[in-house]
Amino acid sequence: MIKIYTDGACSGNPGRGGWAAIIIDGEKVEKISGASENTTNNRMELIAVISALKYVQNENIELFTDSKYTKDGIEKWIYNWKKNGWKTANKQSVKNIDLWQDLDQLNQKKNVHWNWVKGHSNNEYNNMADKLARSEI
Repeated sequence: MIKIYTDGACSGNPGRGGWAAIIIDGEKVEKISGASENTTNNRMELIAVISALKYVQNENIELFTDSKYTKDGIEKWIYNWKKNGWKTANKQSVKNIDLWQDLDQLNQKKNVHWNWVKGHSNNEYNNMADKLARSEI
């Protein structure tokens, strides 16, 4: 099973943002990252996950994120969003709908086990993803 650690960062919110993913396949560790102008932290978190899932060919993935927005969104909120025509419980349009729709498609195609890790703690790979995402800013 492939393990992926993702993180997104932003200088200002909105502002210049960076994202990163650490992909672990046995002993092999790969890093991917990127940046965007005039973005938000939540968009960078989502883009990190989407980019990693697109990059990895394997279907069985254990994904680690420090973003409860991302984890809760894909595991809990998305079902009602879709049922309600991509509207929140308050009848507002879902923010970052383009990214949520991309992530939803990828999540359906792959067997992703979602995990939350505390950010800025002692998790080596989460810290590595954080450092790489910040370096993109």
